[in-house]
Amino acid sequence: MAAMEAGGKSMFVHMKRLLLCVAYIVTSSCLIRFNKYLMHPDRFNYAHALPGMHMLVSSVLCFGFYLVCPKGFPGMEASRGRRLEVLKWSMPISMSFSVALFCSNKAYLYANVSFLQFMKEANVIIVFLMAVAAGLQDINRLRLLIVVWVLAGSTLAASGEIEFSWIGFQLQMLSQLAESSRIVMGEVLLGGGGVKLDPLSFTLYVAPCCFCWLFVGMVFSWDAGIIPAAIRSWHLLLPNAVLAFVLNVIMASVIKEVSGVGFVLAGVIKDVVLVVYCSFIAGEKVVPLQCVGFSVTLIGVFVWTYMKAMPNCPFVQRMEALLGIEPRQAQTAKKLKVIAPPVEATHLLKSAKASMTSYTEPLPCKPAPPGDQREGA
Repeated sequence: MAAMEAGGKSMFVHMKRLLLCVAYIVTSSCLIRFNKYLMHPDRFNYAHALPGMHMLVSSVLCFGFYLVCPKGFPGMEASRGRRLEVLKWSMPISMSFSVALFCSNKAYLYANVSFLQFMKEANVIIVFLMAVAAGLQDINRLRLLIVVWVLAGSTLAASGEIEFSWIGFQLQMLSQLAESSRIVMGEVLLGGGGVKLDPLSFTLYVAPCCFCWLFVGMVFSWDAGIIPAAIRSWHLLLPNAVLAFVLNVIMASVIKEVSGVGFVLAGVIKDVVLVVYCSFIAGEKVVPLQCVGFSVTLIGVFVWTYMKAMPNCPFVQRMEALLGIEPRQAQTAKKLKVIAPPVEATHLLKSAKASMTSYTEPLPCKPAPPGDQREGA
């Protein structure tokens, strides 16, 4: 009975994670195409103002929901007395998020969506290496080999771009570095930082900080055409900002449930969907070399996912043996040996303690018999 209940809970957790990943893929794909549509001179082509509007609307909606239903934000109560600590994490997270949003939207002006999605495959590597540095992931030769494989595929796909733009490439790379930093820091705050915020509380902390960073950028790069363009396209900007708010909450949920690396792997599926859409529906050109590089990347991501899901399967064990990696059973035994002292050492320690106890306890003194005293005299 207990096994059936555990199996049911495990199935529910897996279904929840799957639905969150699907929701992230659909919502993110829609927002990317929506942003690309808005970044046009006749609509709202202000890369620094668009994410600022997104964060302003996200902040307003979060505060509104918190006032109406504070029970939906359990992390706010859990962080009471520790909010200064949470803000110390929120500021660098929001700054990284702001840089990622600005550079990503700006890159749409110089490169097509397919090329940018090809570049995003490298996020798997960047996030993994940052997670290793933060102590959230372990590294070995097999994982390093897959990382190099994915990097090679991403490089091949990016090098096959017909209309290559260095500005678009640099903006996108800066966006990816900032986004990867945000993902790793967000994973620490959502799951491993002690506070363990829920997705809505995380958004409530991060969105206003992010808006402050973006507002500073807007002040220094203000354009007189922003307000007229916003008035002209308000019917597009409002649903776009609401969609961005939904995506922010879903992203926090995915990072909390499946880790930062899992979030990036879900993004790979999103990239596949976008590339297929762009090449077959939107009419963007995709050359054979890009298809080869993209396929190489997908194979690497699939092997990574399979390795993480089934670490003890024969395929993974054979790969580890070929690379000279010690079997997992031996690694586990070594860890247990380090943690638990040997049995002989335990017995010796107990006997030593017993000896010390018997030595320190004073023995009762018995008076000598009278006859012995006379003999001694």
